[in-house]
Amino acid sequence: MNREYHRWYSPSLGRDMELLIFGHAGARVLVFPTSMGRFYEWEDRHMTQVLGEHLERGWIQMYCVDSVDAESWYARWKHPADRAWRHVQYEQYLLNEVLPLSRQKNPNPFLITTGASFGAYHAVNFALRHPHLVGRTIGMSGIYDISRWTDGYYDDNIYFHNPCHYMANEHDSARLRQLQQMDIILAVGRDDGLRPNNEYLSGLLWQKGIGNALRIWDGWAHDWPWWQQMIQLYIGGHD
Repeated sequence: MNREYHRWYSPSLGRDMELLIFGHAGARVLVFPTSMGRFYEWEDRHMTQVLGEHLERGWIQMYCVDSVDAESWYARWKHPADRAWRHVQYEQYLLNEVLPLSRQKNPNPFLITTGASFGAYHAVNFALRHPHLVGRTIGMSGIYDISRWTDGYYDDNIYFHNPCHYMANEHDSARLRQLQQMDIILAVGRDDGLRPNNEYLSGLLWQKGIGNALRIWDGWAHDWPWWQQMIQLYIGGHD
């Protein structure tokens, strides 16, 4: 299996950033780690092994990025406005540095975003904000309302990165058409405390005519053994 390590100084973030690439062809998959996780998390947790056939056969190529959660939403010592701004810079890193690298290495136009837990927030938020770039998003055991990380403070950067808020007010017809063409999969455990938030976002999207697959798994299902099963099932869009 092709495996590449990349590191460069990010102008968007003002520091070095690292990532891993797995596979040689197929749909590009932008993979986010769990909260404050690292770019090697999916490899360490055997997610690349689980997807070995997809990678070997050239069905997908994974771009496993690092997080800056400890500098953004989880940086409790910062003012919430500064936390949000760091997240904005992170998105610029993804848009202006990571995605161009992926297109340079792989001309496949289909992009999938995915992640588990807080990584699911990143994956789904990125997809909903940029539906012209993303063909499928897979959120596993995610949370899509970041209010608990903002200490009651609110500004435009927080609003436009809180899917449960900005999607409620989405009326742009061009964006809605793009969102309606995307495969959106939200998987969560029946006993997971995040289930109500998943159900809320799913219902909100349906109200906008945006189809999505809400998949409720037995039990808690908020850990790597379940996420291994979920990603195998949903990476190709199968039910």
